[in-house]
Amino acid sequence: MSENSSIDLETCQGRIDQAVASGELTSSAAENIRIWLADPCYQEYVSQVAEHVRQGKWKVLDDVFWTVIPFGTGGRRGRMYPIGSNAINARTIGESAQGLAEYVRQTKPDGPWSAAIAYDTRHRSREFAELCAGILVANGFQVYFIDDYRSTPELSFLIRWRNCDCGIMVTASHNPPSDNAVKVYWSNGAQLIPPHDQAVIERVNHVKQFEVVDFATAVENGNVIFCRQETDQAFMQAHLQQSIEGPRDLKIIYSPLHGVGEFNVKSLLNQVGFADLEIYEPHRQPDGDFPNVPGHVSNPENAEVFREIIQHAQQVGAELIMASDPDCDRMGAAAPRTLDAQGDWDTFNGNQLGVLLTEFLLADRQARGALSPRNYLVTTLVTTRMANRIAEAYGVRCFSDNLVGFKWICDVMDREGPDDFLIGFEESHGYLVGQYCRDKDGAVACMLMSQLAARVKSQGISLHQQMDQLYLKYGYHVEGLATIKIEGSDGMRRMSALMDKFRSSMPTRLGDLNVVGRRDYLQGMTVTSAGDSQPLAGPTYNLVFLDTELKGNYIAARPSGTEPKVKFYQFAYVPPDAVGDLAATKIKMADRIAGYQRTLQEFADSV
Repeated sequence: MSENSSIDLETCQGRIDQAVASGELTSSAAENIRIWLADPCYQEYVSQVAEHVRQGKWKVLDDVFWTVIPFGTGGRRGRMYPIGSNAINARTIGESAQGLAEYVRQTKPDGPWSAAIAYDTRHRSREFAELCAGILVANGFQVYFIDDYRSTPELSFLIRWRNCDCGIMVTASHNPPSDNAVKVYWSNGAQLIPPHDQAVIERVNHVKQFEVVDFATAVENGNVIFCRQETDQAFMQAHLQQSIEGPRDLKIIYSPLHGVGEFNVKSLLNQVGFADLEIYEPHRQPDGDFPNVPGHVSNPENAEVFREIIQHAQQVGAELIMASDPDCDRMGAAAPRTLDAQGDWDTFNGNQLGVLLTEFLLADRQARGALSPRNYLVTTLVTTRMANRIAEAYGVRCFSDNLVGFKWICDVMDREGPDDFLIGFEESHGYLVGQYCRDKDGAVACMLMSQLAARVKSQGISLHQQMDQLYLKYGYHVEGLATIKIEGSDGMRRMSALMDKFRSSMPTRLGDLNVVGRRDYLQGMTVTSAGDSQPLAGPTYNLVFLDTELKGNYIAARPSGTEPKVKFYQFAYVPPDAVGDLAATKIKMADRIAGYQRTLQEFADSV
């Protein structure tokens, strides 16, 4: 290092010290900045970091250096910025790919090694995908690369189809445009679970150096194989195997929300016979800024996404609207309340879509004599219990004692055997049928939802009326989700204190109901309001349920691992013989959910 460089770095260190002393920079950010300035493995970033210091960009530096962006059990996700340990950039993406490569080589020391890579429409997704490919090739991998925007489930399918050791999908799903990420997959096509998840995290956290083979050179040498066309064709055939026969008289509008979905959804719907399909033009162009989506957040869970599409649908007489998120692994839908397409419309939440599809699949199988007691469906601990009641009515199994995250649904598939698997879903709009991949799939969900909508239309009812029939058959189920953010610099501490209080002095009431017990999956026990306890079977996780005096009426609290906020999943239930006037029951249960919310907010404010 030259003398001038030494002087510049000494000056940088002084300015950093001053910024910490003046409160403009946190000590943790300062520590990480010093590492990036001094450690040779960050040499290529020194000039950029030093220039930020020279210009006094302390807010930016604090944001991108205050911690090391975690490589969670699914990968790394966050805001993009060219430098910083707490940002998505070439360095943090490279560490992720290198750590994955090292772990695969450790578990399979004799090789050969192969990986699949795909990417979505977000900014820098192609760049990061090529970087990951170059790193894997440098580690001796054969890489199968989908050379265009494609969906996350297609990446999962490719891993299984080509018998790859792992896979990387470059996407931040439905996060804001500022974000990107890598989702990491194992050889079964699912995201990582124990023991692989923690082992890869450990490897990623200790990466110092990594080599990168030039992408064009890797392609020329055959180390990167473009496989889009053949993968598309094979993926289509896998989708078609899940199709259900029936009417196809339906006018559909589909929105890819500026993401990858049109590539799979349009061709699939056309292939199974839906000719009257319109791609919603304002959302059609692949664009990482998501310019025409409300708030620029392409999340089909958000009812606001459908507002303008519904207005258009009423004008053109459409009968179903569907949308998928940018990497097309989630599906949302809206439909008219009755068969009058010009009348009132409403969206469906993820639980409603899940039970509609479940009933459709099971009824079809039963009618064809293809349903067995060995068949099963899979949900999670915070998904509607209506799925369990549908399974019981049809005499099939339901595995619902699973943590949040589709990888746990896929783990049950592998453990129980995929041949008997019917459907897996979670409340956050993720659905899968078939055994062709190990992740949720927006395209197959769109196909089945279209087939269901056409089926009930032929029976003279709307999708919403079909949902009401299911409520009368299985009981009225309603779920709510509330996120309480805990403001302030000590937010993480107060969040932990809130969870501790749930365990030490849980609320005595939730809205209009008495609390009778607590199910604590972290401590593995059930505790009654009288203080009696017994062991609780199930996974170990920081998840607490509060049960009320009425069966099926409860809440679950799940804290974030990275932010000071707690998600509250809220459940209300009225048995079928007590539903009576369904409209009145809906109003009463909406009030009950609102009562839960008030109680929980008051409880959180008291910490």
